Amino acid sequence: MNYTQTLDYLYSKLPMFTRVGVSAFKKDLHNTIAMCEKLGNPQNQFKSLHVGGTNGKGSTSHMLAAVLQKAGYKTGLYTSPHLKDFRERIRINGEMVSEDFVTSFVDQQQEIIEEISPSFFEVTVAMAFSHFAKEKVDIAIIEVGLGGRLDSTNIITPELSVITNISLDHTNILGNTYAEIATEKAGIIKPGVPVVIGERDRKTDQIFIDKAAQTHSEITFADQELSLTKSVKETEFLNVSIADNKKPIIEELKLDLNGTYQLKNILTVIKSIQILRSRGYKIDDEAIYSALKDVKQLTGLQGRWQTLGTSPLIICDTGHNIAGITEVIQNINNTPFQNLHIVIGMVKDKDISGVLKLLPKRASYYFCQPQLERALSAAELADEALKYDLRGEIFSTVAQALTQAQTNANNDDLIFIGGSTFVVAEVL
Repeated sequence: MNYTQTLDYLYSKLPMFTRVGVSAFKKDLHNTIAMCEKLGNPQNQFKSLHVGGTNGKGSTSHMLAAVLQKAGYKTGLYTSPHLKDFRERIRINGEMVSEDFVTSFVDQQQEIIEEISPSFFEVTVAMAFSHFAKEKVDIAIIEVGLGGRLDSTNIITPELSVITNISLDHTNILGNTYAEIATEKAGIIKPGVPVVIGERDRKTDQIFIDKAAQTHSEITFADQELSLTKSVKETEFLNVSIADNKKPIIEELKLDLNGTYQLKNILTVIKSIQILRSRGYKIDDEAIYSALKDVKQLTGLQGRWQTLGTSPLIICDTGHNIAGITEVIQNINNTPFQNLHIVIGMVKDKDISGVLKLLPKRASYYFCQPQLERALSAAELADEALKYDLRGEIFSTVAQALTQAQTNANNDDLIFIGGSTFVVAEVL
Protein backbone atom coordinates (compact mmCIF):
# COMPACT_ATOMS: atom_id res chain seq x y z
CA MET A 1 0.00 0.00 0.00
CA ASN A 2 1.11 3.57 -0.63
CA TYR A 3 0.66 6.24 2.06
CA THR A 4 -2.88 7.20 1.07
CA GLN A 5 -3.96 3.56 0.90
CA THR A 6 -2.32 2.93 4.29
CA LEU A 7 -4.32 5.70 5.94
CA ASP A 8 -7.51 4.49 4.26
CA TYR A 9 -6.77 1.02 5.66
CA LEU A 10 -6.27 2.37 9.20
CA TYR A 11 -9.36 4.57 9.07
CA SER A 12 -11.64 1.94 7.60
CA LYS A 13 -10.27 -1.17 9.32
CA LEU A 14 -9.85 0.04 12.89
CA PRO A 15 -12.40 1.38 15.40
CA MET A 16 -11.66 5.09 15.76
CA PHE A 17 -12.86 7.05 18.78
CA THR A 18 -12.89 10.40 16.99
CA ARG A 19 -15.25 8.93 14.41
CA VAL A 20 -17.57 6.59 16.32
CA GLY A 21 -17.04 7.40 20.00
CA VAL A 22 -17.16 5.08 22.99
CA SER A 23 -17.42 1.84 20.97
CA ALA A 24 -13.82 2.36 19.85
CA PHE A 25 -12.44 2.70 23.39
CA LYS A 26 -10.70 -0.48 24.58
CA LYS A 27 -10.95 -0.77 28.37
CA ASP A 28 -7.69 -2.59 28.94
CA LEU A 29 -4.06 -2.39 27.81
CA HIS A 30 -3.89 -5.90 26.32
CA ASN A 31 -3.68 -4.91 22.65
CA THR A 32 -1.09 -2.18 23.21
CA ILE A 33 1.05 -4.55 25.29
CA ALA A 34 0.75 -7.28 22.65
CA MET A 35 1.75 -4.96 19.80
CA CYS A 36 4.65 -3.45 21.70
CA GLU A 37 5.95 -6.86 22.78
CA LYS A 38 6.06 -7.87 19.12
CA LEU A 39 8.02 -4.67 18.44
CA GLY A 40 10.55 -5.40 21.19
CA ASN A 41 8.95 -3.06 23.74
CA PRO A 42 10.11 0.22 22.19
CA GLN A 43 8.51 2.21 25.02
CA ASN A 44 11.35 1.02 27.27
CA GLN A 45 14.05 2.30 24.93
CA PHE A 46 13.65 6.04 25.50
CA LYS A 47 12.93 8.38 28.39
CA SER A 48 9.53 10.05 28.56
CA LEU A 49 7.18 12.47 30.26
CA HIS A 50 3.51 11.52 30.58
CA VAL A 51 0.96 14.35 30.38
CA GLY A 52 -2.72 13.88 31.23
CA GLY A 53 -5.64 15.95 32.48
CA THR A 54 -8.99 17.13 31.20
CA ASN A 55 -7.97 20.44 29.63
CA GLY A 56 -4.60 21.92 28.72
CA LYS A 57 -2.68 18.67 28.27
CA GLY A 58 -2.07 19.38 24.58
CA SER A 59 -0.75 22.90 25.15
CA THR A 60 1.32 21.73 28.13
CA SER A 61 2.80 18.86 26.10
CA HIS A 62 3.78 21.17 23.26
CA MET A 63 5.32 23.76 25.58
CA LEU A 64 7.39 21.11 27.38
CA ALA A 65 8.50 19.66 24.05
CA ALA A 66 9.55 23.09 22.78
CA VAL A 67 11.60 23.80 25.92
CA LEU A 68 13.39 20.44 25.87
CA GLN A 69 14.06 20.84 22.16
CA LYS A 70 15.58 24.30 22.71
CA ALA A 71 17.62 22.89 25.60
CA GLY A 72 19.33 20.60 23.09
CA TYR A 73 17.48 17.33 23.62
CA LYS A 74 16.24 15.28 20.70
CA THR A 75 12.58 15.42 21.67
CA GLY A 76 9.72 13.21 20.59
CA LEU A 77 6.12 14.38 20.89
CA TYR A 78 3.02 12.18 20.70
CA THR A 79 -0.37 13.93 20.77
CA SER A 80 -3.92 13.36 19.56
CA PRO A 81 -6.11 13.93 17.71
CA HIS A 82 -4.60 15.48 14.60
CA LEU A 83 -6.16 18.50 12.93
CA LYS A 84 -4.94 18.46 9.32
CA ASP A 85 -2.45 15.63 8.83
CA PHE A 86 -2.31 12.24 10.57
CA ARG A 87 1.44 12.67 10.97
CA GLU A 88 0.93 15.61 13.38
CA ARG A 89 0.47 12.97 16.09
CA ILE A 90 4.11 11.83 15.94
CA ARG A 91 6.92 14.39 15.79
CA ILE A 92 10.61 14.65 16.63
CA ASN A 93 11.96 18.16 17.18
CA GLY A 94 8.83 19.46 15.48
CA GLU A 95 9.22 17.32 12.34
CA MET A 96 6.35 15.00 11.54
CA VAL A 97 7.01 11.29 11.08
CA SER A 98 7.64 10.43 7.44
CA GLU A 99 5.01 8.93 5.17
CA ASP A 100 7.45 6.09 4.46
CA PHE A 101 7.68 5.15 8.14
CA VAL A 102 3.89 5.11 8.51
CA THR A 103 3.53 2.93 5.43
CA SER A 104 6.29 0.49 6.34
CA PHE A 105 5.10 0.21 9.96
CA VAL A 106 1.57 -0.76 8.96
CA ASP A 107 2.88 -3.13 6.29
CA GLN A 108 5.14 -4.90 8.80
CA GLN A 109 2.47 -5.02 11.52
CA GLN A 110 -0.49 -5.89 9.32
CA GLU A 111 -0.51 -9.52 10.45
CA ILE A 112 -0.86 -8.65 14.14
CA ILE A 113 -3.35 -5.89 13.31
CA GLU A 114 -5.53 -8.45 11.55
CA GLU A 115 -5.03 -10.91 14.39
CA ILE A 116 -5.85 -8.79 17.45
CA SER A 117 -8.06 -6.06 15.89
CA PRO A 118 -6.65 -3.13 17.88
CA SER A 119 -8.22 0.32 17.87
CA PHE A 120 -6.87 3.10 15.67
CA PHE A 121 -5.38 4.73 18.78
CA GLU A 122 -3.66 1.56 19.93
CA VAL A 123 -1.92 1.22 16.57
CA THR A 124 -0.82 4.86 16.50
CA VAL A 125 0.60 4.64 20.03
CA ALA A 126 2.66 1.58 19.08
CA MET A 127 3.74 3.38 15.90
CA ALA A 128 4.88 6.42 17.87
CA PHE A 129 6.84 4.36 20.39
CA SER A 130 8.49 2.44 17.57
CA HIS A 131 9.47 5.65 15.78
CA PHE A 132 10.92 7.26 18.91
CA ALA A 133 12.95 4.14 19.71
CA LYS A 134 14.22 3.79 16.13
CA GLU A 135 15.28 7.45 16.02
CA LYS A 136 16.86 7.25 19.49
CA VAL A 137 15.19 10.31 20.97
CA ASP A 138 16.61 11.64 24.23
CA ILE A 139 13.12 12.07 25.65
CA ALA A 140 9.54 11.97 24.41
CA ILE A 141 6.51 13.88 25.64
CA ILE A 142 3.56 11.46 25.59
CA GLU A 143 0.08 12.98 25.83
CA VAL A 144 -2.65 10.78 27.27
CA GLY A 145 -5.45 10.16 24.80
CA LEU A 146 -8.43 9.65 27.10
CA GLY A 147 -8.51 9.17 30.86
CA GLY A 148 -5.23 7.68 32.01
CA ARG A 149 -5.43 4.36 33.83
CA LEU A 150 -6.63 2.40 30.78
CA ASP A 151 -5.22 4.69 28.10
CA SER A 152 -2.93 2.97 25.59
CA THR A 153 -0.08 5.34 26.44
CA ASN A 154 -0.06 4.07 30.03
CA ILE A 155 2.49 1.34 29.45
CA ILE A 156 5.40 3.78 29.81
CA THR A 157 7.41 4.44 32.95
CA PRO A 158 8.15 8.15 32.63
CA GLU A 159 10.62 10.50 34.28
CA LEU A 160 7.68 12.62 35.41
CA SER A 161 3.89 12.39 35.34
CA VAL A 162 1.88 15.57 34.80
CA ILE A 163 -1.86 15.99 35.37
CA THR A 164 -3.06 19.45 34.34
CA ASN A 165 -6.54 19.57 35.89
CA ILE A 166 -9.83 17.72 36.31
CA SER A 167 -13.15 18.69 34.75
CA LEU A 168 -16.25 16.83 33.62
CA ASP A 169 -15.65 15.36 30.16
CA HIS A 170 -16.12 11.92 28.59
CA THR A 171 -18.41 11.14 31.52
CA ASN A 172 -19.92 8.19 29.62
CA ILE A 173 -16.50 6.50 29.85
CA LEU A 174 -14.65 7.98 32.82
CA GLY A 175 -17.47 8.55 35.29
CA ASN A 176 -19.98 11.21 36.22
CA THR A 177 -18.17 12.76 39.17
CA TYR A 178 -14.93 14.65 39.66
CA ALA A 179 -13.72 11.89 41.97
CA GLU A 180 -14.33 9.15 39.41
CA ILE A 181 -12.58 11.10 36.67
CA ALA A 182 -9.66 11.99 38.95
CA THR A 183 -9.24 8.32 39.84
CA GLU A 184 -8.87 7.47 36.15
CA LYS A 185 -6.42 10.33 35.57
CA ALA A 186 -4.41 9.33 38.65
CA GLY A 187 -3.80 5.98 37.00
CA ILE A 188 -0.77 7.45 35.21
CA ILE A 189 1.07 7.96 38.53
CA LYS A 190 3.81 5.31 38.63
CA PRO A 191 5.85 3.86 41.51
CA GLY A 192 8.65 6.21 42.51
CA VAL A 193 7.93 8.65 39.68
CA PRO A 194 7.23 12.27 40.74
CA VAL A 195 3.94 13.82 39.71
CA VAL A 196 2.93 17.44 39.09
CA ILE A 197 -0.73 18.37 39.48
CA GLY A 198 -1.41 21.64 37.70
CA GLU A 199 -4.45 22.92 39.56
CA ARG A 200 -5.42 22.16 43.13
CA ASP A 201 -9.09 21.31 43.69
CA ARG A 202 -10.61 20.23 46.99
CA LYS A 203 -12.89 17.80 45.13
CA THR A 204 -9.95 15.77 43.84
CA ASP A 205 -6.82 16.67 45.87
CA GLN A 206 -7.05 13.72 48.23
CA ILE A 207 -7.35 11.21 45.39
CA PHE A 208 -4.01 12.34 43.98
CA ILE A 209 -2.38 12.57 47.41
CA ASP A 210 -3.52 9.04 48.31
CA LYS A 211 -2.38 7.60 44.97
CA ALA A 212 1.02 9.26 45.26
CA ALA A 213 1.38 7.87 48.78
CA GLN A 214 0.59 4.36 47.52
CA THR A 215 3.21 4.62 44.79
CA HIS A 216 5.77 6.50 46.92
CA SER A 217 5.74 9.32 44.38
CA GLU A 218 6.69 12.89 45.24
CA ILE A 219 3.60 15.04 44.52
CA THR A 220 3.60 18.76 43.75
CA PHE A 221 0.66 21.08 43.15
CA ALA A 222 2.03 23.65 40.71
CA ASP A 223 -0.41 26.43 41.58
CA GLN A 224 0.37 26.12 45.29
CA GLU A 225 4.10 26.74 44.85
CA LEU A 226 4.18 29.01 41.81
CA SER A 227 2.17 32.16 41.21
CA LEU A 228 1.77 34.79 38.53
CA THR A 229 3.01 38.21 39.54
CA LYS A 230 2.24 39.71 36.14
CA SER A 231 0.09 38.77 33.17
CA VAL A 232 -0.49 41.18 30.30
CA LYS A 233 -2.16 40.34 26.98
CA GLU A 234 -0.11 41.88 24.18
CA THR A 235 -0.96 41.74 20.48
CA GLU A 236 0.78 38.46 19.75
CA PHE A 237 1.92 37.28 23.17
CA LEU A 238 0.96 36.77 26.78
CA ASN A 239 3.60 38.50 28.89
CA VAL A 240 3.95 36.85 32.30
CA SER A 241 6.17 36.91 35.36
CA ILE A 242 6.27 34.03 37.85
CA ALA A 243 7.27 33.67 41.49
CA ASP A 244 8.17 30.53 43.43
CA ASN A 245 6.82 30.85 46.98
CA LYS A 246 6.75 34.63 46.39
CA LYS A 247 10.36 34.73 45.16
CA PRO A 248 10.59 35.99 41.53
CA ILE A 249 12.04 33.34 39.21
CA ILE A 250 10.76 34.28 35.73
CA GLU A 251 10.37 37.89 34.55
CA GLU A 252 8.76 39.14 31.32
CA LEU A 253 8.25 35.72 29.76
CA LYS A 254 6.45 35.95 26.42
CA LEU A 255 4.11 33.13 25.37
CA ASP A 256 3.06 32.81 21.75
CA LEU A 257 0.20 30.58 22.95
CA ASN A 258 -1.74 33.63 24.06
CA GLY A 259 -5.14 32.33 25.15
CA THR A 260 -5.74 33.34 28.75
CA TYR A 261 -6.08 29.67 29.80
CA GLN A 262 -2.33 29.37 29.21
CA LEU A 263 -1.91 31.31 32.46
CA LYS A 264 -2.82 28.05 34.22
CA ASN A 265 -0.76 25.82 31.94
CA ILE A 266 2.41 27.89 32.25
CA LEU A 267 2.64 27.23 36.00
CA THR A 268 2.38 23.49 35.31
CA VAL A 269 5.10 23.75 32.65
CA ILE A 270 7.53 25.74 34.80
CA LYS A 271 7.06 23.45 37.82
CA SER A 272 7.67 20.42 35.58
CA ILE A 273 10.87 22.01 34.30
CA GLN A 274 12.04 22.66 37.86
CA ILE A 275 11.59 18.99 38.69
CA LEU A 276 13.36 17.89 35.51
CA ARG A 277 16.27 20.15 36.45
CA SER A 278 16.40 18.52 39.88
CA ARG A 279 16.68 15.15 38.12
CA GLY A 280 19.70 16.23 36.10
CA TYR A 281 18.23 17.74 32.95
CA LYS A 282 20.19 20.73 31.68
CA ILE A 283 17.56 23.35 30.88
CA ASP A 284 18.72 26.96 31.15
CA ASP A 285 16.49 30.02 31.30
CA GLU A 286 17.38 31.00 27.74
CA ALA A 287 15.86 27.74 26.48
CA ILE A 288 12.66 28.53 28.38
CA TYR A 289 12.38 32.10 27.07
CA SER A 290 13.19 31.29 23.45
CA ALA A 291 11.04 28.14 23.34
CA LEU A 292 7.88 29.56 24.87
CA LYS A 293 7.98 32.57 22.57
CA ASP A 294 7.95 30.23 19.57
CA VAL A 295 6.01 27.08 20.53
CA LYS A 296 3.81 27.08 17.41
CA GLN A 297 6.79 27.25 15.06
CA LEU A 298 8.88 24.74 17.02
CA THR A 299 6.17 22.12 17.47
CA GLY A 300 3.50 22.79 14.85
CA LEU A 301 0.73 23.34 17.40
CA GLN A 302 -2.49 24.77 15.99
CA GLY A 303 -6.03 25.50 17.14
CA ARG A 304 -5.33 27.20 20.48
CA TRP A 305 -6.92 30.66 20.31
CA GLN A 306 -5.47 30.85 16.81
CA THR A 307 -6.00 33.91 14.62
CA LEU A 308 -7.00 32.91 11.08
CA GLY A 309 -7.79 36.32 9.63
CA THR A 310 -8.23 40.02 10.28
CA SER A 311 -10.87 42.53 9.12
CA PRO A 312 -12.96 40.81 10.35
CA LEU A 313 -10.97 39.13 13.10
CA ILE A 314 -11.36 35.34 12.77
CA ILE A 315 -10.26 33.17 15.69
CA CYS A 316 -10.63 29.43 16.32
CA ASP A 317 -10.15 27.35 19.45
CA THR A 318 -10.49 23.63 20.16
CA GLY A 319 -12.07 24.06 23.62
CA HIS A 320 -15.10 21.78 23.67
CA ASN A 321 -16.22 21.03 27.24
CA ILE A 322 -17.57 23.24 30.00
CA ALA A 323 -14.14 24.16 31.37
CA GLY A 324 -12.74 24.76 27.89
CA ILE A 325 -15.67 26.89 26.75
CA THR A 326 -15.53 28.90 29.98
CA GLU A 327 -11.97 29.87 29.03
CA VAL A 328 -13.04 30.61 25.44
CA ILE A 329 -15.74 33.00 26.69
CA GLN A 330 -13.17 34.78 28.85
CA ASN A 331 -10.95 35.25 25.80
CA ILE A 332 -13.88 36.53 23.73
CA ASN A 333 -14.73 39.01 26.48
CA ASN A 334 -11.12 40.24 26.46
CA THR A 335 -11.18 40.82 22.68
CA PRO A 336 -12.43 44.14 21.24
CA PHE A 337 -15.09 43.82 18.51
CA GLN A 338 -18.27 45.45 17.28
CA ASN A 339 -20.45 42.39 16.59
CA LEU A 340 -19.90 38.73 17.46
CA HIS A 341 -20.45 35.85 15.03
CA ILE A 342 -20.07 32.28 16.34
CA VAL A 343 -19.60 29.31 13.99
CA ILE A 344 -20.31 26.28 16.17
CA GLY A 345 -20.63 22.52 15.84
CA MET A 346 -20.48 19.78 18.45
CA VAL A 347 -20.36 16.01 18.81
CA LYS A 348 -23.14 13.94 20.36
CA ASP A 349 -21.34 12.66 23.44
CA LYS A 350 -20.49 16.04 24.98
CA ASP A 351 -22.44 18.03 27.56
CA ILE A 352 -24.34 19.98 24.90
CA SER A 353 -26.64 21.93 27.25
CA GLY A 354 -23.79 22.62 29.70
CA VAL A 355 -21.80 24.29 26.93
CA LEU A 356 -24.70 26.16 25.31
CA LYS A 357 -25.83 27.77 28.56
CA LEU A 358 -22.41 29.45 28.80
CA LEU A 359 -22.50 31.07 25.37
CA PRO A 360 -23.37 34.75 24.88
CA LYS A 361 -26.90 35.57 23.73
CA ARG A 362 -25.77 38.72 21.94
CA ALA A 363 -24.19 36.94 18.99
CA SER A 364 -25.17 35.69 15.56
CA TYR A 365 -24.91 31.89 15.44
CA TYR A 366 -24.03 29.68 12.49
CA PHE A 367 -24.87 26.11 13.49
CA CYS A 368 -23.01 23.42 11.56
CA GLN A 369 -21.74 19.87 11.86
CA PRO A 370 -18.28 18.39 11.29
CA GLN A 371 -18.10 15.47 8.88
CA LEU A 372 -17.96 12.47 11.20
CA GLU A 373 -20.41 9.95 12.62
CA ARG A 374 -20.24 11.40 16.15
CA ALA A 375 -21.34 14.83 14.97
CA LEU A 376 -24.54 16.29 16.36
CA SER A 377 -26.70 17.46 13.45
CA ALA A 378 -26.75 21.21 12.96
CA ALA A 379 -30.55 21.20 13.23
CA GLU A 380 -30.49 19.39 16.58
CA LEU A 381 -27.82 21.78 17.86
CA ALA A 382 -29.89 24.78 16.77
CA ASP A 383 -32.99 23.36 18.48
CA GLU A 384 -31.09 22.82 21.72
CA ALA A 385 -29.51 26.27 21.47
CA LEU A 386 -32.92 27.89 21.16
CA LYS A 387 -33.66 26.76 24.73
CA TYR A 388 -30.93 29.19 25.82
CA ASP A 389 -32.09 31.96 23.49
CA LEU A 390 -29.19 31.41 21.08
CA ARG A 391 -30.42 32.07 17.56
CA GLY A 392 -28.94 31.69 14.13
CA GLU A 393 -28.83 29.87 10.82
CA ILE A 394 -28.32 26.18 10.10
CA PHE A 395 -25.67 24.85 7.70
CA SER A 396 -24.85 21.32 6.62
CA THR A 397 -21.09 21.93 6.56
CA VAL A 398 -18.56 23.94 8.52
CA ALA A 399 -17.29 25.59 5.35
CA GLN A 400 -20.74 26.90 4.43
CA ALA A 401 -21.25 28.30 7.93
CA LEU A 402 -17.92 30.12 7.89
CA THR A 403 -18.54 31.53 4.41
CA GLN A 404 -21.87 32.98 5.53
CA ALA A 405 -20.33 34.42 8.68
CA GLN A 406 -17.65 36.13 6.59
CA THR A 407 -20.33 37.50 4.27
CA ASN A 408 -22.31 38.95 7.17
CA ALA A 409 -19.43 40.31 9.24
CA ASN A 410 -18.10 43.86 9.13
CA ASN A 411 -14.40 44.60 9.31
CA ASP A 412 -14.49 45.36 13.04
CA ASP A 413 -16.47 42.23 13.96
CA LEU A 414 -15.21 38.99 15.54
CA ILE A 415 -15.91 35.57 14.04
CA PHE A 416 -15.25 32.78 16.52
CA ILE A 417 -15.10 29.16 15.32
CA GLY A 418 -15.31 26.26 17.78
CA GLY A 419 -17.41 23.91 19.86
CA SER A 420 -15.44 20.88 18.70
CA THR A 421 -11.89 19.96 17.78
CA PHE A 422 -13.31 18.62 14.53
CA VAL A 423 -14.94 21.91 13.55
CA VAL A 424 -11.56 23.59 13.98
CA ALA A 425 -9.85 20.80 12.03
CA GLU A 426 -12.14 21.33 9.04
CA VAL A 427 -11.57 25.10 9.07
CA LEU A 428 -7.81 24.62 9.17
